[in-house]
Amino acid sequence: MATPTPLAPDVAAELPSASLLRRLGAMVYDGLLVLAMALTTTGVANLFAPRPIIPEGAESVSLEGMQTISGPLLGSLLFVQTFAFFAFFWLSHGRTLGMQAWHLRLIDRQGHGITLTQALRRFLVAMPALGFFGLGYLWKFVDPSELTWPDRASGTRIVRVPKN
Repeated sequence: MATPTPLAPDVAAELPSASLLRRLGAMVYDGLLVLAMALTTTGVANLFAPRPIIPEGAESVSLEGMQTISGPLLGSLLFVQTFAFFAFFWLSHGRTLGMQAWHLRLIDRQGHGITLTQALRRFLVAMPALGFFGLGYLWKFVDPSELTWPDRASGTRIVRVPKN
């Protein structure tokens, strides 16, 4: 996996912090991609779910007897798949597809790409940051460095990069 090209320290310091609107735009974009992946994974998993035995002579079968896969195994698979999506893009490109569309980049405090540990911390803190009515992201407005909870926890920041 190729690592993103580090930014020069003076360039990284001059890049503006990403606005909340741009972050939300990237989140919606990436959320739709993650949802599509989750639906596909769940659909494929359900192809292998046990099917009810149809009695001979039955003219129709109700959906009540259908079994679907759910529970901790599927939840764990989807959790790992979602983390893998974000970690892959953050580690290899410094940005997800949504971040690319909104001209954002994830860097560490020195302007370099992030590590797997930083990606995991960011991912784990992002869920409660969004879950508490977005308080972890609204924190950007009271923090002197304009950092959100995931930024602080992982030692990273999201910056707006020029279009070219």
